[in-house]
Amino acid sequence: MSIDDHPPSRVKADRSLVRRRAPWLLGTGVALAAAAMYVQYRSKLAEQENPPAGKFIAVDGVRLHYLERGQGKPVVLLHGNGTMAKDFDVSGLLDLASDKYRVIVFDRPGYGYSERPRTTIWGPGAQAQLLYQALQRLGVEQPVVVGHSWGAMVAVALGLAYPEYVRSLVLLSGYYYPTPRLDVPLLSPAALPLIGDLMRYTISPLIGRLIWPAMVRKIFAPAKPTARFKNEFPVWMTLRPVQLRASAAETGLMIPSAYKLSARYPELRMPVVIMSGASDLHIASKLHSERLHKELPQSELILLPGAGHMIQHLVPQQVMSAIDKAAQPIPPKSIVQSPAPTEAV
Repeated sequence: MSIDDHPPSRVKADRSLVRRRAPWLLGTGVALAAAAMYVQYRSKLAEQENPPAGKFIAVDGVRLHYLERGQGKPVVLLHGNGTMAKDFDVSGLLDLASDKYRVIVFDRPGYGYSERPRTTIWGPGAQAQLLYQALQRLGVEQPVVVGHSWGAMVAVALGLAYPEYVRSLVLLSGYYYPTPRLDVPLLSPAALPLIGDLMRYTISPLIGRLIWPAMVRKIFAPAKPTARFKNEFPVWMTLRPVQLRASAAETGLMIPSAYKLSARYPELRMPVVIMSGASDLHIASKLHSERLHKELPQSELILLPGAGHMIQHLVPQQVMSAIDKAAQPIPPKSIVQSPAPTEAV
């Protein structure tokens, strides 16, 4: 049916609707184009200001960026969702650990300068396999594997897949069991094809920058963010479209990944040190760290009164002590209450 077959009143109404919507559609298009240009500019500027500080290694066609410092027994640091290897540098933990250990810090797939091919679903198991191959290529044997937040699931997956290879685990502020998460429906759509791509290259980075201060307050609460984090952490590196895709995908994978891993926790036989802020508002210690400790009789649980999610920034010396314990053949004890962290300014 052609437009001539419609009643004149209907044709006029349709044309009127198009005329009314045209300015709005044009304005939306211009706004999205302007947002895309700004996001591209800020992303390139962030990379210019924060060039790769480490080395690259290709494993199964995936290019991984990593930092390596120090000598001695190997310690591997795995960062959480939304951040990168730089986080351990800014926290001071990398410097502390490299004074006595050979420390390797990966940008996990999709973060920092590491690739994240879309052909793979990068759950904890897939990442563990990739990182194991990288560590083998680097000549690393019997490492202490330290994982923070989402990285703790990757550390656990490494321990489950390669129990004779991993010396011990240090799990910081981890998410271990499938519990409801408000951030899943809010943040994971940015990983979807097409609509997610449009979001990540236009409005998602801008929204992310607006809510960044509130997010930082939450993950550090009840303590304040450290001055070094506020001054040195490269915010716009985390808001680049490529990294937002990794972060959104891992947000969507949180619950199913924890469900899959939790059935196998009793298989862990190596020493495990579990650390958590007792006041963590992002991942409740009682629902995760304390519950995991009960499942692992060989584990030691260290709760940090007054600390939130970012314990590597708030109490790096105490995290370092946990790494020292994990590096020694000393059976972990029961529950330890550590002094409250000094409030940072």
